[in-house]
Amino acid sequence: MTAPASRPHYGRVFATFFRNSLVREMAFRGNFLIEVLTNAFWFASQLVFFTLIFGNVESMNGWTRYEYFAFMATNMIVNTVMEAFFMPNCANFSELIRTGNLDFALLKPIDTQFLISFEKLDLGALCHVLLPLSLLGYSLHQLGWPVTVLSVVTYVGLVLLGIAFFYSLMIVLASTSVWLGRNQGLYEFWFYITVFARYPRNIYGGSPAGLVLQMIFSYVIPILLMITVPAEVVVGKLLQPSWIMLVTVAGAVLGLILSRRFFYYALKSYRSASS
Repeated sequence: MTAPASRPHYGRVFATFFRNSLVREMAFRGNFLIEVLTNAFWFASQLVFFTLIFGNVESMNGWTRYEYFAFMATNMIVNTVMEAFFMPNCANFSELIRTGNLDFALLKPIDTQFLISFEKLDLGALCHVLLPLSLLGYSLHQLGWPVTVLSVVTYVGLVLLGIAFFYSLMIVLASTSVWLGRNQGLYEFWFYITVFARYPRNIYGGSPAGLVLQMIFSYVIPILLMITVPAEVVVGKLLQPSWIMLVTVAGAVLGLILSRRFFYYALKSYRSASS
């Protein structure tokens, strides 16, 4: 009688993925350096652009210069985590299907979604998170807003929920590769969907078309809430739990549940390379 297979230790598996990614990055140090410099240049260009805008206006729909910089830093933190942890893997999912290498992932004694989501990490992109964190700290210092333990915990929790929701959206987009075969439009479609989250939610309220976008991307696909709500918390615009915060939490949790079901539903339609 054979002993039952032990359950994998996911922390050790993730550490192995991280170590392999680090070795891969150090093997191509020139590419790593170029990626870091490119990200730094993009960050600087965004900062200069909005500095010029706020040099001519006091605020944009109620967001002052440093409040908006805190919002921009929040958006960059979420996007950096997405680009570092999930974008490389989700973009590679279609290649696994096309080449038949998904067979090997399905045979491994580990959760398939975990393996697909974390196998490759972009550490060059992850280094970029230091810049928005610095901008966030500087903005809060300029605002003179007292940072409390409760506000920090609430902010971090909401940012993690935002990352969870955007991951859910990305894994759903990647899962469509099972039927499409090769989903090269993942990057482009991801950009078109998430571009709306680059600006605070109330900015879209200035016209009928803006109100429609605000409603759709707040309550149907709540990408606006996932960035705006934590930013409002950290700058003091949202001082206590409210219904909009509950919608944010519910949207992230529901997104995780539905995306996991959709991922495994898609796998049922997968035909292995040997079939």
